[in-house]
Amino acid sequence: PEPSMMPPASPRVRIPPMNPPTRRDILASMTLTAGAVLAGSAATALAADSADQPAKEKTVPPEFYELRALHMRRGVMPKRLDDYFKDAFIPAARRAGAGPIGAFNVVIGQGNPTLHLLIPHPTIESFATLSDKLADDAEYKKASADFRALPATDAPYASIDIQLLKAFPHFPKLEIPKPEARIFELRVYRSHSKSAGAKKIEMFDTLGEIAIFRQSGLAPVFFAQNLTGIGLHALTYMLTFPDLATREKNWNTFRADPQWKKLSSTPGFTDSEIVADINNQILAPTAYSEI
Repeated sequence: PEPSMMPPASPRVRIPPMNPPTRRDILASMTLTAGAVLAGSAATALAADSADQPAKEKTVPPEFYELRALHMRRGVMPKRLDDYFKDAFIPAARRAGAGPIGAFNVVIGQGNPTLHLLIPHPTIESFATLSDKLADDAEYKKASADFRALPATDAPYASIDIQLLKAFPHFPKLEIPKPEARIFELRVYRSHSKSAGAKKIEMFDTLGEIAIFRQSGLAPVFFAQNLTGIGLHALTYMLTFPDLATREKNWNTFRADPQWKKLSSTPGFTDSEIVADINNQILAPTAYSEI
């Protein structure tokens, strides 16, 4: 260090001769000792709280969902796509670390025939690198060779839409439905602005709408914010039911719930303020769907 930065030399201190301690000295010493003990105990407790804090605040990182909609023409396309996903794509995507993967056909709603493929990714890097991993997978290349070689005159599908979604903070992982699940409902809520979309996510994720869903019998599979795609700003979620009659009954229970009525009429959170339109489809899982 520079001379100006050097600490000053300590002056010599003359140590006076020791005198016998007085009663005041003893009491002062006892007070200081007790204070030190209390301070030490407090510091220990604070350290223990700090050590526990990460565990208390530990959050599960949200998944990313790749949602593909493959629009088809009637004829050979549906069967050919089913064989490709069942025998080539899904096994390879699982080897690459994605999944479990759901495959669903539209049975009610726009776009029939359309196959929806739901691919959960643990990280956004998994989504970005999946194509490269498939290109390096010898088993995949062999199993998909004929499908990938289809000419333009015999296309594998008419068109494809791919969206990237991010799971809600308080619903970070996809929930595998119970075995009796037979139909699925895919719903997309679009808002007129980013701030309105954030309000609708808040309504679901932190203000209790998902909890009201559950107590009404609406079993969720995932909730996610749309990061890409047309029609932003939007969120997407999926529900599951044993049948259409149960779906109707549970939705009616939800609409009549007093908590829902109170929440949905709160200024700033009404549909007219934060939801521009809703699109929903009823889906049926394929025989090879993992969800």
